[in-house]
Amino acid sequence: MIGITGNAVCHTDRDNFDVDTRFRMAKEAGFDYYDKTPPTGELEIYQRASAKHALPIRAGGFYYTRGRDEPLLEWHLRIAREIGSVVQNIQIKPKDANGKFVTDEEVAESYVRAAQLGDKYGVAPSFEVHINMWSEHFGRVSRVGELVEKQGVKFNITLDHSHVMFKIDNPKEQEVLGMRADIEAGRVQLDPFKPGNVASEWIARNYVKHAHARPAAPANPVNIWAKHPDGSLGRGVQYPFLKPAPGEWHAEWDEARLAPWKEVVRQLLAHHAARGDSALGQISMEIIPAPDYGGGAKYSLLENNIACANWIRALWA
Repeated sequence: MIGITGNAVCHTDRDNFDVDTRFRMAKEAGFDYYDKTPPTGELEIYQRASAKHALPIRAGGFYYTRGRDEPLLEWHLRIAREIGSVVQNIQIKPKDANGKFVTDEEVAESYVRAAQLGDKYGVAPSFEVHINMWSEHFGRVSRVGELVEKQGVKFNITLDHSHVMFKIDNPKEQEVLGMRADIEAGRVQLDPFKPGNVASEWIARNYVKHAHARPAAPANPVNIWAKHPDGSLGRGVQYPFLKPAPGEWHAEWDEARLAPWKEVVRQLLAHHAARGDSALGQISMEIIPAPDYGGGAKYSLLENNIACANWIRALWA
């Protein structure tokens, strides 16, 4: 199934569609489901829109700080059950509530607790590979997975490999969480065309329960058209899938630069086709307007989401 995240149902960051309109647009665009955890107080709004447009809310997601947000995660899992979601995408911040960097063991502990709650509510937890989270050092993901599965618990991740792709040939971004040293020493490989790369490893280990599809290119251009509240530029974790018209994007576009990103999608779908026990349940399109992604851009995010979804469907077929 190919769905779309709520934030991706827009053309540019100037759009401010209401929930019902976003559901209608997603349904008309041909998506199989909607991906969103309803904000506090909006559960019934989402349930009504889902029923009205016959578009299930199959997945949701949020970010959490260890030592503070455990009750929030349980509430989200309970809400997920109420709306019929099968998976909750979980981002864990790199520091806990006391400002200390979380260890692999602590992340594994958080995962096991989430899995226990997931069993209670019938919703699978899936820890996302994502910037600004514990998993931004990609070498940690399999280490945590091994710690979890030694306890007899299946480890699920959400694969958003745009976060991996934009760090290829990008020394500044590789510095985050000290990953550059591991890359240069050969302990972490990012290039999906090379043996032992992280994305292929996660796929082969059958970790990928959920996926977000957002194209990105090696050394992806920073987003000079959007800034964070502190004035810093967007980090650049999104590359248009379709060629932008003149003036719609801030950089030159070359389709060939998407080859590494597309290769990971090919590997994921090949795995899913070949293994009867493949964990993959669905893929959510997530070409979005936030500063680190497509904020300020003038190309249609929704049109890019539709085109990329159609490419994935054709590749799967």
